[in-house]
Amino acid sequence: MALVPCQVLHAAILLSYCSILCNYKAIDMPAHQTYGGSWKFLTFIDLVIQAVFFGICVLTDLSSLLTRGNDSQEQERQLKKLISLRDWMMAVLAFPVGVFVVTMFWSIYIYDRELVYPKLLDNFIPAWLNHGMPEKSLPLFLSYLDRMLELTKNILYLLINGAQHTTVLPFVLIEMRTTHHQYPSRSCGLAAVCTFAVGYILWVCWIHHVTGVWVYPLLEHLSPGIKIIFFAAVTVVINVFYLVGEVLNNYIWDTQKCVEEGKEKPKLE
Repeated sequence: MALVPCQVLHAAILLSYCSILCNYKAIDMPAHQTYGGSWKFLTFIDLVIQAVFFGICVLTDLSSLLTRGNDSQEQERQLKKLISLRDWMMAVLAFPVGVFVVTMFWSIYIYDRELVYPKLLDNFIPAWLNHGMPEKSLPLFLSYLDRMLELTKNILYLLINGAQHTTVLPFVLIEMRTTHHQYPSRSCGLAAVCTFAVGYILWVCWIHHVTGVWVYPLLEHLSPGIKIIFFAAVTVVINVFYLVGEVLNNYIWDTQKCVEEGKEKPKLE
């Protein structure tokens, strides 16, 4: 028996994502004010995907509780539709995209931190710490209050980035371990993942066409031919993560099924 019911985990994870999304607006990031806004970054899109997914999980849990002991076939059909949507999102979006974001971020971070976390210390340590005296144009109290707000915003920025690039992975692994998900057929699943990957790549290319600037600085240093290879490799990697999720899901629940069957099997005398 799980130490914490999966319904409680779903609600807690959903609240954490909603909190991050709400606090996201409290941080003034210039890159988010340009064309495409936050939606040009895969990390933000993934954050929304995770929030929507766990929202569907909570809705499914509530519907399951409400229909328990109810013989209404219509409610049963609606519940099955929710479960199918939940399983599809887990298989096609939540797991492969989430794992891809975490893996790519930390791989590039290890290779060159500046490509994904430029001037980290400047973000963590605000410029006002380098000055010994408060601004003369502000009263002392307001000056220190302004500094504390600036420090809070910078710390919040780091926490949000950590949530986007780190906690996504343990959350989806916990979900996979606590809830069985029925994966779609492999061909349909891979087709959906490819559609998402190609759609995002086209979105990135469109932003460059409109603004003349690539969303990710790394692309500025790649020739057109290498860009094509890079985009193809990204699509392949996301598809590989889909297959990893499918295999992991089958392994976890096939193993658990064998354990449960072993417990139910009577002992031979």
